[in-house]
Amino acid sequence: MTARSRGAADDASNRADDIETVDLSDDRRLAYAEYGRTDGAPVVFLHGTPGSRRLGALLDPAATDAGVRLLAPDRPGYGRSSPWPERSSPHDDRVVGAVLDDAGVDAAGIVAFSGGALPALATAATRPDRVNRVDLVSGATPPGVSEETPAAQRFLAGLATRTPFVLRGLFRGQAWLAGRLDPSFVVAQYTTGDADTVADDVAAVVSEDFVEAFAQSRRGAVTEFRRIVAEWPVDFAAIQPAVRLWHGTDDTNVPLGDARRFEARFPEARLHVVEGADHLRTLVQCVPDLLVEHR
Repeated sequence: MTARSRGAADDASNRADDIETVDLSDDRRLAYAEYGRTDGAPVVFLHGTPGSRRLGALLDPAATDAGVRLLAPDRPGYGRSSPWPERSSPHDDRVVGAVLDDAGVDAAGIVAFSGGALPALATAATRPDRVNRVDLVSGATPPGVSEETPAAQRFLAGLATRTPFVLRGLFRGQAWLAGRLDPSFVVAQYTTGDADTVADDVAAVVSEDFVEAFAQSRRGAVTEFRRIVAEWPVDFAAIQPAVRLWHGTDDTNVPLGDARRFEARFPEARLHVVEGADHLRTLVQCVPDLLVEHR
Protein backbone atom coordinates (compact mmCIF):
# COMPACT_ATOMS: atom_id res chain seq x y z
CA MET A 1 0.00 0.00 0.00
CA THR A 2 1.16 3.53 -0.72
CA ALA A 3 -0.20 6.91 0.24
CA ARG A 4 0.33 9.98 -1.90
CA SER A 5 1.02 13.49 -0.70
CA ARG A 6 2.19 16.57 -2.54
CA GLY A 7 4.87 18.87 -1.20
CA ALA A 8 4.37 22.63 -1.50
CA ALA A 9 6.58 24.26 -4.10
CA ASP A 10 9.10 26.76 -2.70
CA ASP A 11 9.37 28.30 -6.17
CA ALA A 12 6.60 27.80 -8.72
CA SER A 13 9.13 28.08 -11.55
CA ASN A 14 11.25 25.23 -10.17
CA ARG A 15 9.39 21.99 -10.85
CA ALA A 16 11.97 19.97 -8.92
CA ASP A 17 10.60 21.54 -5.73
CA ASP A 18 7.05 20.40 -6.53
CA ILE A 19 7.58 16.98 -4.99
CA GLU A 20 5.40 13.91 -5.12
CA THR A 21 5.90 11.69 -2.07
CA VAL A 22 5.11 7.99 -1.93
CA ASP A 23 4.78 6.63 1.62
CA LEU A 24 5.73 2.96 1.51
CA SER A 25 4.27 0.39 3.88
CA ASP A 26 7.57 -0.05 5.77
CA ASP A 27 7.66 3.60 6.92
CA ARG A 28 9.96 4.66 4.13
CA ARG A 29 9.39 7.64 1.91
CA LEU A 30 10.15 7.90 -1.81
CA ALA A 31 10.16 11.32 -3.46
CA TYR A 32 9.99 12.21 -7.14
CA ALA A 33 9.35 15.16 -9.45
CA GLU A 34 7.65 15.36 -12.85
CA TYR A 35 8.92 17.14 -15.95
CA GLY A 36 7.78 17.45 -19.55
CA ARG A 37 4.13 16.91 -20.51
CA THR A 38 1.63 15.54 -18.01
CA ASP A 39 -0.16 13.77 -20.88
CA GLY A 40 3.03 12.49 -22.51
CA ALA A 41 4.58 9.05 -22.94
CA PRO A 42 5.89 7.98 -19.49
CA VAL A 43 9.65 7.75 -18.93
CA VAL A 44 11.45 7.24 -15.60
CA PHE A 45 14.71 9.19 -15.27
CA LEU A 46 17.31 7.73 -12.88
CA HIS A 47 19.95 10.22 -11.75
CA GLY A 48 23.64 9.53 -11.32
CA THR A 49 25.74 8.61 -8.27
CA PRO A 50 25.41 10.92 -6.41
CA GLY A 51 22.34 12.77 -7.62
CA SER A 52 18.70 13.63 -7.15
CA ARG A 53 15.42 14.32 -8.94
CA ARG A 54 16.68 17.85 -9.66
CA LEU A 55 18.85 16.64 -12.54
CA GLY A 56 15.63 15.95 -14.44
CA ALA A 57 15.35 19.70 -14.98
CA LEU A 58 18.03 19.37 -17.67
CA LEU A 59 15.65 17.14 -19.62
CA ASP A 60 12.52 19.23 -19.07
CA PRO A 61 12.57 21.27 -22.33
CA ALA A 62 13.41 18.23 -24.47
CA ALA A 63 10.75 16.13 -22.70
CA THR A 64 8.14 18.80 -23.37
CA ASP A 65 9.10 19.04 -27.05
CA ALA A 66 9.15 15.24 -27.43
CA GLY A 67 5.78 14.72 -25.74
CA VAL A 68 7.26 12.82 -22.79
CA ARG A 69 6.10 12.71 -19.18
CA LEU A 70 9.35 12.42 -17.22
CA LEU A 71 9.19 10.91 -13.72
CA ALA A 72 12.42 11.60 -11.80
CA PRO A 73 12.75 9.93 -8.36
CA ASP A 74 15.26 10.52 -5.61
CA ARG A 75 16.62 7.02 -5.16
CA PRO A 76 16.78 5.77 -1.54
CA GLY A 77 19.12 7.81 0.63
CA TYR A 78 19.20 10.77 -1.77
CA GLY A 79 17.32 14.05 -1.69
CA ARG A 80 14.00 13.65 0.10
CA SER A 81 13.84 9.84 -0.07
CA SER A 82 14.47 7.75 3.02
CA PRO A 83 17.68 5.67 3.22
CA TRP A 84 17.42 1.91 2.73
CA PRO A 85 20.69 0.79 4.36
CA GLU A 86 20.30 -2.86 3.33
CA ARG A 87 19.25 -2.02 -0.24
CA SER A 88 20.34 -4.47 -2.93
CA SER A 89 19.26 -5.18 -6.49
CA PRO A 90 15.93 -6.82 -5.53
CA HIS A 91 14.87 -3.43 -4.15
CA ASP A 92 15.53 -1.51 -7.38
CA ASP A 93 12.27 -2.57 -8.97
CA ARG A 94 10.44 -1.31 -5.86
CA VAL A 95 11.70 2.21 -6.56
CA VAL A 96 10.52 2.28 -10.17
CA GLY A 97 7.37 0.30 -9.38
CA ALA A 98 6.32 2.64 -6.57
CA VAL A 99 6.75 5.70 -8.80
CA LEU A 100 4.80 4.12 -11.66
CA ASP A 101 2.00 3.01 -9.33
CA ASP A 102 1.75 6.47 -7.80
CA ALA A 103 1.71 8.11 -11.23
CA GLY A 104 -0.94 5.68 -12.52
CA VAL A 105 1.36 4.17 -15.15
CA ASP A 106 1.53 0.48 -16.09
CA ALA A 107 4.87 0.53 -17.94
CA ALA A 108 7.43 3.12 -18.97
CA GLY A 109 10.79 3.61 -20.57
CA ILE A 110 13.84 4.18 -18.37
CA VAL A 111 16.58 6.71 -19.02
CA ALA A 112 19.51 6.25 -16.64
CA PHE A 113 22.47 8.58 -16.27
CA SER A 114 25.86 7.38 -15.02
CA GLY A 115 25.38 5.41 -11.76
CA GLY A 116 21.68 5.02 -12.53
CA ALA A 117 22.65 2.20 -14.92
CA LEU A 118 22.68 -0.57 -12.30
CA PRO A 119 19.19 0.10 -10.86
CA ALA A 120 17.83 0.57 -14.37
CA LEU A 121 19.11 -2.79 -15.59
CA ALA A 122 18.18 -4.58 -12.36
CA THR A 123 14.62 -3.30 -12.78
CA ALA A 124 14.49 -4.36 -16.43
CA ALA A 125 15.71 -7.84 -15.48
CA THR A 126 13.23 -8.39 -12.64
CA ARG A 127 10.17 -6.50 -13.94
CA PRO A 128 10.24 -6.60 -17.75
CA ASP A 129 6.46 -6.14 -17.74
CA ARG A 130 6.93 -2.60 -16.44
CA VAL A 131 9.85 -1.50 -18.64
CA ASN A 132 9.48 -0.66 -22.34
CA ARG A 133 13.14 0.07 -23.08
CA VAL A 134 16.30 1.19 -21.29
CA ASP A 135 18.64 4.00 -22.34
CA LEU A 136 21.96 4.24 -20.50
CA VAL A 137 23.56 7.68 -20.88
CA SER A 138 27.23 7.80 -19.85
CA GLY A 139 26.28 4.66 -17.95
CA ALA A 140 28.43 3.07 -15.27
CA THR A 141 29.69 -0.40 -16.11
CA PRO A 142 30.22 -3.53 -13.95
CA PRO A 143 33.72 -4.51 -12.81
CA GLY A 144 33.82 -7.42 -15.25
CA VAL A 145 34.09 -5.03 -18.21
CA SER A 146 35.69 -2.01 -16.55
CA GLU A 147 39.37 -2.12 -17.46
CA GLU A 148 40.02 1.61 -17.18
CA THR A 149 38.32 2.69 -13.94
CA PRO A 150 39.56 6.22 -13.09
CA ALA A 151 41.56 6.66 -9.88
CA ALA A 152 38.94 8.95 -8.31
CA GLN A 153 36.24 6.32 -8.78
CA ARG A 154 38.45 3.62 -7.25
CA PHE A 155 39.18 5.89 -4.29
CA LEU A 156 35.51 6.62 -3.57
CA ALA A 157 34.53 2.98 -3.97
CA GLY A 158 37.32 1.96 -1.61
CA LEU A 159 36.10 4.36 1.06
CA ALA A 160 32.52 3.15 0.60
CA THR A 161 33.62 -0.43 1.16
CA ARG A 162 36.18 -0.06 3.95
CA THR A 163 35.39 3.20 5.79
CA PRO A 164 31.89 4.36 4.86
CA PHE A 165 31.78 6.88 7.72
CA VAL A 166 34.76 8.68 6.17
CA LEU A 167 33.05 8.88 2.81
CA ARG A 168 29.87 10.23 4.43
CA GLY A 169 31.96 12.97 6.03
CA LEU A 170 33.66 13.72 2.71
CA PHE A 171 30.32 14.08 0.95
CA ARG A 172 29.01 16.30 3.73
CA GLY A 173 31.97 18.63 3.24
CA GLN A 174 31.68 18.64 -0.55
CA ALA A 175 27.97 19.47 -0.38
CA TRP A 176 28.69 22.33 2.03
CA LEU A 177 31.27 23.75 -0.38
CA ALA A 178 29.06 23.20 -3.42
CA GLY A 179 26.33 25.27 -1.82
CA ARG A 180 28.71 28.19 -1.43
CA LEU A 181 31.09 28.06 -4.40
CA ASP A 182 30.62 28.66 -8.11
CA PRO A 183 28.79 25.80 -9.91
CA SER A 184 32.04 24.97 -11.73
CA PHE A 185 33.19 23.30 -8.48
CA VAL A 186 30.67 20.51 -9.13
CA VAL A 187 30.63 20.61 -12.93
CA ALA A 188 34.37 19.89 -13.06
CA GLN A 189 33.68 16.42 -11.67
CA TYR A 190 31.71 15.48 -14.80
CA THR A 191 33.56 17.30 -17.58
CA THR A 192 36.90 17.38 -19.34
CA GLY A 193 38.55 20.65 -20.25
CA ASP A 194 37.25 23.97 -18.93
CA ALA A 195 34.14 23.53 -16.76
CA ASP A 196 33.35 27.22 -17.27
CA THR A 197 32.42 26.49 -20.90
CA VAL A 198 29.31 24.60 -19.73
CA ALA A 199 26.19 26.76 -20.14
CA ASP A 200 25.25 28.66 -16.99
CA ASP A 201 21.77 27.14 -16.76
CA VAL A 202 23.16 23.61 -17.11
CA ALA A 203 25.88 24.25 -14.54
CA ALA A 204 23.35 25.66 -12.08
CA VAL A 205 21.16 22.54 -12.32
CA VAL A 206 24.15 20.20 -11.91
CA SER A 207 25.31 22.07 -8.81
CA GLU A 208 21.81 22.14 -7.30
CA ASP A 209 21.45 18.42 -8.03
CA PHE A 210 24.67 17.65 -6.13
CA VAL A 211 23.65 19.70 -3.09
CA GLU A 212 20.14 18.22 -3.04
CA ALA A 213 21.56 14.69 -3.25
CA PHE A 214 22.92 15.14 0.29
CA ALA A 215 20.11 17.27 1.70
CA GLN A 216 19.13 14.71 4.32
CA SER A 217 21.57 11.81 4.12
CA ARG A 218 24.81 10.61 2.57
CA ARG A 219 23.87 6.93 2.81
CA GLY A 220 22.47 6.63 -0.70
CA ALA A 221 25.75 7.53 -2.36
CA VAL A 222 27.81 5.34 -0.01
CA THR A 223 25.56 2.35 -0.69
CA GLU A 224 25.70 2.84 -4.45
CA PHE A 225 29.45 3.34 -4.68
CA ARG A 226 29.84 0.06 -2.79
CA ARG A 227 27.39 -1.72 -5.12
CA ILE A 228 28.88 -0.43 -8.36
CA VAL A 229 32.30 -1.97 -7.74
CA ALA A 230 30.88 -5.34 -6.64
CA GLU A 231 29.78 -7.88 -9.22
CA TRP A 232 26.39 -6.78 -10.49
CA PRO A 233 23.73 -9.41 -9.69
CA VAL A 234 21.98 -8.94 -13.04
CA ASP A 235 21.52 -11.50 -15.81
CA PHE A 236 22.19 -9.15 -18.72
CA ALA A 237 21.51 -11.80 -21.36
CA ALA A 238 18.02 -12.33 -19.97
CA ILE A 239 16.94 -8.68 -20.19
CA GLN A 240 13.99 -8.47 -22.57
CA PRO A 241 13.45 -4.72 -23.07
CA ALA A 242 15.63 -3.05 -25.69
CA VAL A 243 18.85 -1.54 -24.32
CA ARG A 244 20.54 1.51 -25.85
CA LEU A 245 23.86 2.93 -24.70
CA TRP A 246 24.79 6.58 -25.34
CA HIS A 247 28.43 7.34 -24.63
CA GLY A 248 30.86 10.17 -25.38
CA THR A 249 34.30 9.71 -26.86
CA ASP A 250 35.79 12.08 -24.25
CA ASP A 251 34.16 10.54 -21.17
CA THR A 252 36.87 10.18 -18.51
CA ASN A 253 34.45 9.12 -15.75
CA VAL A 254 33.40 5.98 -17.63
CA PRO A 255 35.74 5.40 -20.60
CA LEU A 256 34.19 4.54 -23.96
CA GLY A 257 36.12 1.26 -24.10
CA ASP A 258 34.21 0.03 -21.06
CA ALA A 259 30.90 0.91 -22.72
CA ARG A 260 31.90 -1.02 -25.87
CA ARG A 261 32.69 -4.12 -23.82
CA PHE A 262 29.46 -3.73 -21.87
CA GLU A 263 27.43 -3.59 -25.09
CA ALA A 264 28.57 -7.11 -25.89
CA ARG A 265 26.93 -8.42 -22.69
CA PHE A 266 23.44 -7.91 -24.11
CA PRO A 267 21.84 -10.09 -26.77
CA GLU A 268 20.46 -7.05 -28.59
CA ALA A 269 21.89 -3.65 -27.72
CA ARG A 270 23.02 -0.64 -29.69
CA LEU A 271 25.78 1.79 -28.75
CA HIS A 272 25.47 5.41 -29.90
CA VAL A 273 28.84 7.16 -29.78
CA VAL A 274 28.70 10.93 -29.20
CA GLU A 275 31.80 12.48 -30.75
CA GLY A 276 33.71 14.98 -28.63
CA ALA A 277 31.37 14.66 -25.64
CA ASP A 278 32.40 14.03 -22.05
CA HIS A 279 30.34 12.53 -19.20
CA LEU A 280 27.99 15.49 -18.73
CA ARG A 281 27.90 16.80 -22.27
CA THR A 282 26.76 13.40 -23.53
CA LEU A 283 23.62 13.77 -21.42
CA VAL A 284 22.99 17.31 -22.64
CA GLN A 285 23.61 16.55 -26.31
CA CYS A 286 21.83 13.23 -26.78
CA VAL A 287 18.69 13.81 -24.73
CA PRO A 288 16.56 15.44 -27.49
CA ASP A 289 17.09 12.55 -29.92
CA LEU A 290 16.81 9.95 -27.17
CA LEU A 291 13.48 11.13 -25.78
CA VAL A 292 11.84 11.32 -29.21
CA GLU A 293 12.33 7.54 -29.47
CA HIS A 294 10.16 7.03 -26.37
CA ARG A 295 7.02 8.57 -27.87
